[in-house]
Amino acid sequence: MAKPIALVAGATGLVGRECLRLLAADARVEEVRALVRKPLSAETQALGSIRECRVDFDRLDEHADWFAVDWVFCALGTTIRQAGSQDAFRHVDFDYPLSVARTARAAGARHFLLVSAAGADARSNIFYNRVKGELEEAVRKLGYPSLTIARPSLLLGNRPNPRMGEEIGKRLAWLFPPQWKPVQASQVALALLRSAQADEPGVHILDNTALRGGK
Repeated sequence: MAKPIALVAGATGLVGRECLRLLAADARVEEVRALVRKPLSAETQALGSIRECRVDFDRLDEHADWFAVDWVFCALGTTIRQAGSQDAFRHVDFDYPLSVARTARAAGARHFLLVSAAGADARSNIFYNRVKGELEEAVRKLGYPSLTIARPSLLLGNRPNPRMGEEIGKRLAWLFPPQWKPVQASQVALALLRSAQADEPGVHILDNTALRGGK
């Protein structure tokens, strides 16, 4: 079989960067495409074998050829604080990922790997969880032969601007039950890559405990 081509959307974020690192090091992958709004860091560019695809996420149709891939890793996301409003947050965390999923499916992608969130529920009273759940339901309807949904809790990793909530989470992690313990972005990326390599048909949910290796 031909080696798969992978696309990573949200490649400059915590999980996206780790996905790029793992995919670039995997000799079984033919090409890695990084779908980004801003340039990749020098460190990421140094990995080699990564094709930077600079894009306006509101105009994905202008680069439909970029989406002719086998695997799509979608780690797009922001926070309501960064976005500035609930509407702006929904645009980034729902509209953009769904647009990526639709465009890639139309181009023939067979496996979509989505970074969602613990607590995702389309009927939740919590806005964040509801948006994540609505996205999961929308992507399920696109007909991907394989769909992997990762639901991490608090993500840990090297951020340019550390978050207070993350620091508190690190210190109090021992108090949390397994399904809510903080998880390293590298653990999420590794679980996604393993799911892509298995390439089993159907919908696969990776909850926070599974992402942390069952701990």
